Amino acid sequence: MISDDDLYRLAIFLGSCAMMMIVLYHFLDVNSSEEEPESAESASQIKENVPVVSTGRVSALGKGN
Repeated sequence: MISDDDLYRLAIFLGSCAMMMIVLYHFLDVNSSEEEPESAESASQIKENVPVVSTGRVSALGKGN
């Protein structure tokens, strides 16, 4: 059976590993390169091509969708 000392060492080791993984994840997340944002022109073209579908419901403000 596992002794109290072995359980204590295992808990300290696993907790330390978890903290190192969290720090590594945040380091990689902060330093990752992001994709270029869309230009305003391409975003407006996408909005123009999206069809509007009416559900016939009225919002809380009394206006349609």
